[in-house]
Amino acid sequence: MKRRNLWFAAPIAALIAVSLPSAAAVGSPAKSNASSGLYANRPWMDPRHSPEERAAALVAKMTLDEKIAEVHGAGYPLFADPTTGYAGKIPANTRLGIPAVYLADSPLGVGNNSVGVTQWADTSALASTWDTQIANRYGEAYGAEQAGKGHNVALAPTINILRLPTWGRSPETFSEDPYLTAQQAASEIKGIQSNHVIATAKHFLANNQEVQRSSINVIASQKAREEIYEPAFKAAVQGGVGAIMCSYNQIGGSYACQNADTLIGTLRDAWNFDGMVMSDWGAVHSTVQAAKSGLDLEMPGAADDSNLGPIDQLFGSYFNSKLKAAVQDGDVTVAELNGMVGHVLTAMFRIGLFDHPLADPATVKGLDVSTPAHQALSTQIAEQGTVLLKNAKSVLPLNSHSVGSIAVIGDAAKNPLTAGGGSAAVTPSVPVVSPLDGITARAGGASVTYAQGTLGTNPLPAVPASAFGGGLKATYYASTDLSGAPIATETVPNLDYQGNPAAVGTTKVWSARYTGTLTTTAAGTYRFSLQAGAYATVYIDNKKVVAFLPTFEPTQNGLIQLAAGRHSIRVTVTPYVHTAVTVDAFAVTAGLHLGWQPQENLLVAKAAAAAKAADVAVVVASAPASEGWDRSTLALPADQNALIAAVAAANPRTIVVLNTAGAVTMPWLSKVAGVMEVWFPGQTAGTAIASVLFGDVNPSGKLPVTFPASDQQGPARTKIDYPGDGTDVYYSEGTLVGYRWYDSTGQKPLFPFGFGLSYTSFDFSKLKVRRTHDGYEVSARVTNTGSVAGSEVAQLYVGSPSSANEPPHQLKGYTKVALRPGQSTEVRLSLPRSALAAWMNSDTGWVVAKGTYTLYLGDSSRNLTLQTSIRV
Repeated sequence: MKRRNLWFAAPIAALIAVSLPSAAAVGSPAKSNASSGLYANRPWMDPRHSPEERAAALVAKMTLDEKIAEVHGAGYPLFADPTTGYAGKIPANTRLGIPAVYLADSPLGVGNNSVGVTQWADTSALASTWDTQIANRYGEAYGAEQAGKGHNVALAPTINILRLPTWGRSPETFSEDPYLTAQQAASEIKGIQSNHVIATAKHFLANNQEVQRSSINVIASQKAREEIYEPAFKAAVQGGVGAIMCSYNQIGGSYACQNADTLIGTLRDAWNFDGMVMSDWGAVHSTVQAAKSGLDLEMPGAADDSNLGPIDQLFGSYFNSKLKAAVQDGDVTVAELNGMVGHVLTAMFRIGLFDHPLADPATVKGLDVSTPAHQALSTQIAEQGTVLLKNAKSVLPLNSHSVGSIAVIGDAAKNPLTAGGGSAAVTPSVPVVSPLDGITARAGGASVTYAQGTLGTNPLPAVPASAFGGGLKATYYASTDLSGAPIATETVPNLDYQGNPAAVGTTKVWSARYTGTLTTTAAGTYRFSLQAGAYATVYIDNKKVVAFLPTFEPTQNGLIQLAAGRHSIRVTVTPYVHTAVTVDAFAVTAGLHLGWQPQENLLVAKAAAAAKAADVAVVVASAPASEGWDRSTLALPADQNALIAAVAAANPRTIVVLNTAGAVTMPWLSKVAGVMEVWFPGQTAGTAIASVLFGDVNPSGKLPVTFPASDQQGPARTKIDYPGDGTDVYYSEGTLVGYRWYDSTGQKPLFPFGFGLSYTSFDFSKLKVRRTHDGYEVSARVTNTGSVAGSEVAQLYVGSPSSANEPPHQLKGYTKVALRPGQSTEVRLSLPRSALAAWMNSDTGWVVAKGTYTLYLGDSSRNLTLQTSIRV
């Protein structure tokens, strides 16, 4: 592609050379006379000047040490004090009046162990509302809680595209579609920043997997970058976002936080972004290259890098004394440093950090900022984000007057997943309302019984030493593959230890084999769970039962039918060789834990009996996800598929509530009456679930992602496409991400993008198109043809001429309308000419190809009932 101008510091440097206008030049004489004295010594504090002017004036007064202090954090505070409540800090400069900057997670609420905050319904639920207004309201409320805790930079939102449905950070991000992501995220950002809290759009760029996220090099076409992975960030910049966070991965052979092509060429030159670019925590790999390539702020940095502690060594420190030395040596120019500082300060001035100071977080960390209004909004997001996937014979909504008994089943019914993990974890302000609690409270005269049915997705109790008789023989090797002569042998009672076995001593690379006899006292289905800090596989009677894959689920499970008696068992452990330099610590720790549940079938049988005795059965099934690891499969974990199948066989009026991070496969789908996806619904989970089940709220959520029919469907089915070959990962699918892939290849997903049922029905008619000054206006009539009030999302897709080399159709507009029974309304959607453009190549850039464009309108990507065309 063309070489872009790399002199990103020029605008700030030029402003520094120009003095601020006098107070009289910007205000009335009376006011300017009064204020001239007020700001005489600190003219950058005068809010009547532009953010750029104020930043330039301030930079001009800063010493070298003061400038350096503004481009790196002061270390990772949570290591020293887990109750700090924020993830990073830039200390205040009292001489110049620069406020301290406190940066805090997460996209799902105020994180970093903060208390008295709302644990919100996750971003998948927010995306499923297909409602920009509620996204804005969420941003306002979430931003208010960050401000209430004294945090003036929110490390949110996550706006990476869900390239694959198994991505561990799916609860944090919006969608597989760039347009839906851009619209929802831009609205949220506007809400956050209305509180004078800087929003951070993350993670730039192509951060789409957790496996080897700290080192993997993404190979993606420029067209895929421009059309799929960049639009949400571009929309954030156009919407005034204050900060962009660069990611851990490499793009085209260069780490994201020292990538001049993306940070300067795209952000600065192409999009004119003048806010701050900060690193993800520990994502910096250089001093001079990063500074010259567009990085402004290293996080978490170190207050004093002359004697780094363990956590500082883990994250690294490149922008403290090393950057100062680089400036003094001329490797980084003063103008470049001024540009870095200027970007940080411009964002602070523009969003209001100077003019609207917040309380010191230490003084308010015990304050409860989760208001009843916020909790009600979280419930509303969970309700409107619930997607009804199946409703055979109108089994829903439940009628508490005609349904006499309800069996609520599943470990997740009592212990739901309500938020993501890693940096997305949020502590709820009140006890979580479980689905069982919510259903029981709403059931009225109906009796509610509970059956656990499964021990859930957590690690099972360790297989006791008594089950192994004389113990297991452990054989250790100084190799990665159990080869060579053993370096040690021993007998261990069972497999439940932390760290490395003492027998391997200081050997850095080792593998192990454990062999012995497992004795079972009764026949049945046995479930085994495995946790490890390495690759580990369990064989019973020479059958593979469960394998642990690092950087995938932290607990992995397997089922096997066993008779009573003695069975051979073999467990192999081989090391996890990882080239990452930094922070994949969320994924695995050293050690080995083999757990079990003997006669798992008895728990399932009790649940089936409870279902058979009830009028209706509600099974709540969960699938966890978190930063630090990807899901290895779309199947529900543990024994939940078997549980649902058994319950459905006992009671055909079975409703499955999916409490999952994203798409799952459903081998039991044809056997159950109803299915609804509730994602991670936050601290009022049960209230929202019950409201939809009983019809107090008519579901209106639409899928922001495609649900594949199997693990084999969709793009990236080869190792080089995911998780990569250990060095590179190839985005061979190009722009065919999500529904674009299914539509282009003719694959039929389990549920398509944009799909979602209602307790009423809708009709689309009278599609019209008219020209406007900058494009087109598309209108249609939407009618509620059912008997209850409800909301529908009108979705506009555009198919391009073949010369544009685009997917069959792409989302270009949507709007949500609420209608009474029999009511009709006209919806209008703007289609600017720019929305028709396709990226051709680096020479021509974006081009509106000549030819016929087909406009489709409907209620999902696979149900587009109206169409018309325009000629360009």
